[in-house]
Amino acid sequence: MKKLIFLLSVILLFSCKKEKKVTYHINDVNIEQNAANKDHLKSTTEFISIAYSDIFGTVISSAKLGELTETYKSFGDKILIEEMVIKNFLNELSIQIPSIDRTSESTINTFVNDTYKKLFNRTPDEYELWFVTDMIQKDNDLNSELIYFSLMTANEYRYY
Repeated sequence: MKKLIFLLSVILLFSCKKEKKVTYHINDVNIEQNAANKDHLKSTTEFISIAYSDIFGTVISSAKLGELTETYKSFGDKILIEEMVIKNFLNELSIQIPSIDRTSESTINTFVNDTYKKLFNRTPDEYELWFVTDMIQKDNDLNSELIYFSLMTANEYRYY
């Protein structure tokens, strides 16, 4: 009996410990999307003239701008007409966009970086750079016109 009491008291003595208070310090991190700072929607004239200069490397004529603005304003679905305008620009022979040099990953990265800087006025984040570079490497049919079309029809391109 004494042994049992002794054993129970030893177990209670070693099993009951004061709980340590642990404090974890967490640093606040502010996460934003790259496009989050762009909150001004481009006007019709701005969208058409900026898209034209991004694709052709020159300023659009006032006659052509007036014609496209009238078409743009007369159409109900603005996103559809923006896609059509960009698609028609990219189908012309006088476009001035660089072709993709697939000789190495660094040349593809340079193309992606330059394209983001030109169209979005920023550098791509690490995921965007990896994603677009990976797509280009995996699909030989993916050309610079398709990359430009996909980026110029993105929501971020509509804002400045």
